[in-house]
Amino acid sequence: MDILIKALQFILSLSFLIVLHELGHFIPAKIFKTRVEKFYLFFDYKFSLFKTKIGETIYGIGWIPLGGYVKISGMIDESMDTEQMKQPAQPWEFRSKPAWQRLIIMLGGVTVNFILGILIYIMIVFVWGVDFIKPTDVKEGFAVNELMHEYGFKDGDKILKFDGVEPLDVTDVNKHLFLRGLSSLEVMHEDGTIETLAIPENIGDEMWTKGVMEPFAVRIPPVIDTVIAGSIAEKAGLLKNDKVVAVNNTPVAYWHEFTKLVVNSTDEIIIKVDRNGSSQNITLQPGKDNKIGVAPNQLNAVTLQHKGYSFMESIPKGNSLAVWTLKDYITQFKYVFTKKGATSIGGFIAIGNIFPATWSWQSFWGITAFLSIMLAFMNLLPIPALDGGHVMFTLYEMITGRKPSDKFLEYAQITGFLLLIALLLLANGNDVVKLFS
Repeated sequence: MDILIKALQFILSLSFLIVLHELGHFIPAKIFKTRVEKFYLFFDYKFSLFKTKIGETIYGIGWIPLGGYVKISGMIDESMDTEQMKQPAQPWEFRSKPAWQRLIIMLGGVTVNFILGILIYIMIVFVWGVDFIKPTDVKEGFAVNELMHEYGFKDGDKILKFDGVEPLDVTDVNKHLFLRGLSSLEVMHEDGTIETLAIPENIGDEMWTKGVMEPFAVRIPPVIDTVIAGSIAEKAGLLKNDKVVAVNNTPVAYWHEFTKLVVNSTDEIIIKVDRNGSSQNITLQPGKDNKIGVAPNQLNAVTLQHKGYSFMESIPKGNSLAVWTLKDYITQFKYVFTKKGATSIGGFIAIGNIFPATWSWQSFWGITAFLSIMLAFMNLLPIPALDGGHVMFTLYEMITGRKPSDKFLEYAQITGFLLLIALLLLANGNDVVKLFS
C-alpha cells in the first residue's frame, strides 16, 4: 500500500507538470499561428492509450511514462520527422516564423514551470503557513559530527546565529553549510560559554567528499516512538515508548548514539531498554542495511513553532522559497559531475521515494513545486533535444544572423537524444543497484 500511495502521488505530480509544461509551448505556438500536430502526455511509440483529434491537433496519452511532448509543424524535435523537413516551408510551420517568435515558443515550457513553482509555494505558505524551530527551542542541543569537532564545535552545542544573524529555523544549519556557505556559527556550549567559531569557505565540498551531509543533528532522547510492522525490531519484541539504555553494554544517552552503535554492528545486538520502570534485554540481528525498523519522536527534542501568513504576506515568502530552491539546486548541481555524483543520480524510483508513504497534500504540493523548479532548470540546459538546446541554436541565429542547417539540427537532435537516453539509463540503473545492493 505504501508503494501504491507513493506511485500515485508521483504519477499525478508528473502528469500535472508535463501537461502544464507542454501548454507553455502550445499556447504561444497557437498565438503565433503555428500548427501543433500533437499534444501528448507520455510518449506514444507505436500506439496510444487514448487519442482524439480536435481541429488540427491530436490530443492523446501515450504508454511510456517518460515525459510528454507537443509536435510542432516544421520543427526538428523528438519525432525526428525529417520527411516533413524535406518539403518546402509553409507559413504555418515553426521554421517559417521569425527567430524571436520561435524563441518565445521554446521558452514557454520552462517559463510555465518557473511560474508554477512560485505560485505553488505562495499557496503552500498561505494555506499551511510555516513551521520552524528557533535556536532556543532545541532542548538538548546538537550532536556534532567529527568533521566539525576540528573547528571547535562540541556535542551539546546550541547554535544561536548564522553569520551573526539569528535564523528563523536553526535546523536549516546543514543546508546552509552545504549549499549556501557560512563563515561562522555562534554557539553556546554545554558549560554556558558562548563562542563564535569560524568555518572554512569550502565546507560544502568537504561535507560532500567525506559523505557528511548532516554534521549537526538535533539530540533526541532514545525513546522509541514507531516500530515498523514486520520489522526486525517488531519480531524481536521492541515496543513503542521503550527507552533505550544500552547497546551491547555500551550506555546510550541520545538517539544518535543508539543509531551509531546499531549501524556499526554486524553481529547479534543486545538492546537494554527501560519499559515501564523495569529493565528488559532484547536480542536481535540487524539486516543487511543495519536497519532494524524503529524511529523516535523528534518533537520530544524540540519545540515546534508555527507562523501563519495572509495572502499578501505569502507572496514574498513563497517567491523567496522558490528563488532559494532554484539557487540551492544550481549549487548542488555541480556535484553531479563528480564520480560520487554520477553514482548518486536517481531515476524514477528515487524521485518516487521523495513522496511520503501516507497521502499529504502539503507534502504533495511542496514536492511538486520543487520538481517544477528542477524540471525548468534541467530543460534550460543547453543540450540538444532539450528546450535549452533549441534556445541555444535560436540565440546563435539571432546574434550571428546565420541559421544552422536542418541537417546540423537533425544530427544535434540525435546526439542530444542519445545523451539523454544514456543519462536515463544511468539514473535508473543506479536505482536498481541501490534496490538490490
